[in-house]
Amino acid sequence: MQVSFYLLNDMPAEDQAIQNELSTTPAHFALACQLCADLYRAKQRVFVYTADQQQAEAFDELLWQFDAERFVPHNLSGEGPKYGAPVEISWQAPRQNRQVLINLATEIPAFANRFSQIIEFVPAAEQLKAQARERFKQYRQLGVNPQTVNAP
Repeated sequence: MQVSFYLLNDMPAEDQAIQNELSTTPAHFALACQLCADLYRAKQRVFVYTADQQQAEAFDELLWQFDAERFVPHNLSGEGPKYGAPVEISWQAPRQNRQVLINLATEIPAFANRFSQIIEFVPAAEQLKAQARERFKQYRQLGVNPQTVNAP
């Protein structure tokens, strides 16, 4: 199992205020959309795990609004084609096997060991950063050596 933690950069306060006015989308959700597009183009089947139904629906909507040039076929779990779209979004365990897990929740899901690649995020906000550090430690305790990646 390969685990990657994407480190999101701290924004200067004035840039953050502008960003907050422009969008209520968390930076790691926007990066997750980009990664979904990249993974889809690489023919990987992706499961996006969220904390709850509201977060899953918000991410689903975000993918619909994503760059039209990089459309990503996706659906909420249980919707869409029989074998699911290339990107499935849910707050519950996946119904099918997929290669990649993008975790948007604050905890490691119990089914994480079913994936060969896991993508985690380290947002700039202190509370979310602390939760990410805890997940990093938990992966180490499971015998996985996570790698860190600077977000683009």
